[in-house]
Amino acid sequence: MHWIDETGLIAVIRLDDLGPAVELAEALLEGGVRVMEFTYTNREAGKAIERVRQELGTHCHVGAGTVLDAETARQAMLAGAEFIVTPTLRLETIEICRRYGVTSLIGAFTPTEILTAWEHGADYIKVNPASLAGPAYFKDVLAPLPQVKLIPSGGVTLETGPEFIRAGAVALAVGGNLIDKHAVQRRDWAAITARARAFVDMVAAARGALRA
Repeated sequence: MHWIDETGLIAVIRLDDLGPAVELAEALLEGGVRVMEFTYTNREAGKAIERVRQELGTHCHVGAGTVLDAETARQAMLAGAEFIVTPTLRLETIEICRRYGVTSLIGAFTPTEILTAWEHGADYIKVNPASLAGPAYFKDVLAPLPQVKLIPSGGVTLETGPEFIRAGAVALAVGGNLIDKHAVQRRDWAAITARARAFVDMVAAARGALRA
């Protein structure tokens, strides 16, 4: 089983200040979150990925988000990114990820985009904004396309997370609802850890209910 399927949760780190990236990653790890995505909306994302991999790489998996092209994907890989996330359908990014054996989460929304990404070799499809699609959309898409691995992103909460899992999502990508930027600014790592643990417990409970 791939570690994204296994953990079922990706922390999406979209911050203006990535100075405390290692401390934030440690707080997330303390709460049980082991997959973390640093978005390239911050030009320091590559350095953050490199630092976290160096300090905590044996304990977590670190990737790059908001990757807009294959060139940026390659730069992220050189920084140590173990997975690449795009906001939109980018076939050339799928290609470079396959070439170097790096996991890809490709943004798509319509059934046509989703199937196109999957047929070109995307490992996962990130449906964003999930708040617009909703859990029912996942169920409707997976009915004719049960082979694809869908991950909701954008607006996933403690309340909606179980609904997406019941609808067939293999994992959840969570940003601001998991990582409170004000808590990060205050260096309130205990609050980050508590929130992380709440999301980890939610995923475990939702998956447990499916198996019951």
